[in-house]
Amino acid sequence: MGLRDKAGEANDKSVPIVAPGRGLRAAAGRTRSGVRDRLKPEKPELPVDTETLDEYEAEALLAGPMPAGNAEPEVLKPAPTIALPTLSADQLSGVFGLGTGAEGAEIEEKVEEHKLRILSAVHELGKPGVEGGTTDSAFDKFIKQFYQRLRLFMMVPFVVFGDRIKAHSEKYQNLHIKLQQARMPISYEMYISNSIFYSVTAGIIGALIGLIFSFIIITVIGLPEQITKLTFSESTAWLLDYKWLFLSLFIIVFLSVVLGGIVYVLFLLYPSFKAGERKTSINQNLPYAVTFMYALSNGGMNIIEIFKSLAKCENTYGEVAKEVDMIVRDMEYFGHDLRIALQNASEMTVSSKFQDLTHNLLSVIDSGGDIPRYFKEKSDQYLKDAIIDQKGYLETLALIAESYVTAFVAGPLFIIIMGVMMVLMGSGNDMMLYAIIYAVIPIGSVMFVVMINMLSPAAGGVPALLATRINLDRNVVMPPELASLKLNKNSANSPETNRLEALKQRWARFIKSRKTLALKQVLRNPLKSVKMQPKNILLVSVPLALLFFVIAFLIHQNELLDLDLIINFLDDHLVYSFYIAIIPLAIFHEAKSMRESKLQKQIPSFLSKLASTNETGMTMRDSIKLMSKSDIGTLSKQIKLIWKDINWGMDVNDSLVRFANRIRTHVVSRSITLITRANESSGDLGEVLEVAARDADTEQTLKRERVMNMMIYIIIIYISFLVFVGVIYVISATFLTQMAEAGEQMAESGGDAGFLGAFDLNAYKRMFFHASLLQGLCSGLIAGVMGEGSVLSGLKHSIIMVTVSLLVFKLMVGGV
Repeated sequence: MGLRDKAGEANDKSVPIVAPGRGLRAAAGRTRSGVRDRLKPEKPELPVDTETLDEYEAEALLAGPMPAGNAEPEVLKPAPTIALPTLSADQLSGVFGLGTGAEGAEIEEKVEEHKLRILSAVHELGKPGVEGGTTDSAFDKFIKQFYQRLRLFMMVPFVVFGDRIKAHSEKYQNLHIKLQQARMPISYEMYISNSIFYSVTAGIIGALIGLIFSFIIITVIGLPEQITKLTFSESTAWLLDYKWLFLSLFIIVFLSVVLGGIVYVLFLLYPSFKAGERKTSINQNLPYAVTFMYALSNGGMNIIEIFKSLAKCENTYGEVAKEVDMIVRDMEYFGHDLRIALQNASEMTVSSKFQDLTHNLLSVIDSGGDIPRYFKEKSDQYLKDAIIDQKGYLETLALIAESYVTAFVAGPLFIIIMGVMMVLMGSGNDMMLYAIIYAVIPIGSVMFVVMINMLSPAAGGVPALLATRINLDRNVVMPPELASLKLNKNSANSPETNRLEALKQRWARFIKSRKTLALKQVLRNPLKSVKMQPKNILLVSVPLALLFFVIAFLIHQNELLDLDLIINFLDDHLVYSFYIAIIPLAIFHEAKSMRESKLQKQIPSFLSKLASTNETGMTMRDSIKLMSKSDIGTLSKQIKLIWKDINWGMDVNDSLVRFANRIRTHVVSRSITLITRANESSGDLGEVLEVAARDADTEQTLKRERVMNMMIYIIIIYISFLVFVGVIYVISATFLTQMAEAGEQMAESGGDAGFLGAFDLNAYKRMFFHASLLQGLCSGLIAGVMGEGSVLSGLKHSIIMVTVSLLVFKLMVGGV
């Protein structure tokens, strides 16, 4: 097995394949950090029993043993680390074919040793009964074996085309750069090989689909008339006997090439898309990350320690923390000084703003400038840029709103009117109306939602939980030395054995109490999980909606005698099922949004008050105690919980982190991360608290501006929807009704009714009813995304608009 084969195996296991160059730093850093992260601290020897405690006391005690007073928590003894040999960049380059002779053999031997040590560590950590270990089920083992075999097949293109791809490296230079900027731990040779594998697989699937289509067309549908009437000269007339074969080959080859080509192109474009996402995330979080660095530097922390601290805050600062982590890895794993590490980061980053930050920081460091002042100036600059960027973003949203109203509200309405007129004149086609109502309106609305989400700079989703120095994991495993303990029933046991047996029994009670605690908390407050995650209500509301639909069908199944009755039944009960499934989700989502909005509005005031009390000489602990006794609104309950944590013996930083994990909003997570890191580095928190308050206040200001600016366009969407429904109502209840009555009168008088005699009024009413429902649903979602940046926030608008459509057609139009 050659060096390239070894490298191929390494890509799947512990030494990722990366392109020669700076990407090697990612491989070495990721390998060691991956093993280090899996080493967990040992459990405390003697647990406490939580059976008799209330919910809050039990939760606090489950955090682990706490020292009394305001002392630091006990540091748990970590498991012994595993020494791994570190390969330099030159050595790793040898793995990819740059090392020859004795040097290459030595490098290959080191790589094998490196892999075996990591695999041994993973094997030890994965043993059942050991902390961090799991027991795989038969299905999990099957999936792993299948994936391993799949990886073997995926290595075939690399073995066949690897050298050829590397020989044309200049052709893939841009892909190589994008892979590094996207932080994808794979070399461009391996990535192209994977692209070939998946594109060939897609081509095979396309060929199978084409074969099925060919069989259906030839045996069921029949050959098209254009093919059956083909004529050739006498010398080529024999080809007509095999026209089915040529048609089948064309369909198979066409679908195979199209699907394979699409997959290959998507693979080539994906790194650029991923790098673009990282660029957006970096630019979005950079103002707050610079504020973080300013606060720490102002507290006296040196620049290297600031970078290390920021690199640990990936849950808060996202891709900025990853970029800074590369600087730290450059210094720790490759021995580069800070200047070289900053130069490398400046050259490889995908964000021009981050490049500007690191490039100017180099100049400040070289000239011996004031680093805290530089960070403060950059923080102010980026916050001003954020305000300017938001103004541009709001103008873009305004343009999108106007485009949506024109293209997908007024536009479809105009086409529907013209289509109805053409049908009545006998020259139109219903297919155009069906396409507009059932395809153009929903697909166009989805495209606008995706476009707004792609353009939106706002942080979405729920932030990740912040890390604490205490263990909140309830999946406790009994130490293996206790689990394997057996008493000697035939003779007396030693005092040490009896002590261990008593400890084993207490461990068993402790594990049982931790397992039952979660169930008790759910039963005590069953809506807690739904309040925290409103989407969880779908687990209840969707089955209820399906149950309602099934029961309604069973009740009315004897009445569904023709197609019109079946369609009317589906129309009514699908709308009612939609209400049952969606209204609870909308209610819980809006309740959570209002609760979070109230809390976030009070965060700047809370931080400002902490800063004021800190300036008087009070410690953070005393400041929180003082504020817990005052009423400052919705946040008062949370402040009291913070003080209760501290009173139970928890560290101030950990109690603040638990507060952030209860709130789970981006502004709170950033503020608490900033405060806790600054508190660890220095006791002077006055300036830091003021910076955090300014950060929180700026974000709240930007949110208010967005809501106020977008309110007018939400009103425009409502007005345009009401105009749409009003015009549809006039067409359905007045115009079409009069035309149908005119046709009936002409038929009764013996005249030629023409097209009016074949006019199906109810079919058109039903079509326009569906158009109103779809328009209401889609317009509501667009209003939510534009106004509040969330599709779920648009559900309340959709429910209102769908209800308006339902009432108009049921009470005023009829026939649906």
